[in-house]
Amino acid sequence: MGDCLRETSMSEEHHGPVETGARMDYAAHEKTYENFIAFSKYGSVLLSALVIAMAAGFFTAGGFLGGILTFVILSIAGIFLFR
Repeated sequence: MGDCLRETSMSEEHHGPVETGARMDYAAHEKTYENFIAFSKYGSVLLSALVIAMAAGFFTAGGFLGGILTFVILSIAGIFLFR
């Protein structure tokens, strides 16, 4: 097939290095950065809730169900607060 029918992805578009004046797709960079920050933020909230829930489940009288309840409450509260 000819080049006109072939779709190119962002990684296949070679316009040369930025130092020589190649164009950058700033919208794609900003979207990637926003996704990374959101993943980091919500991932940290969920992991923190998991660690606290595990401690509550193992070291208190709440047991397994108390740990799950703690995890759910802390996850919902954390996601709501960090929106």
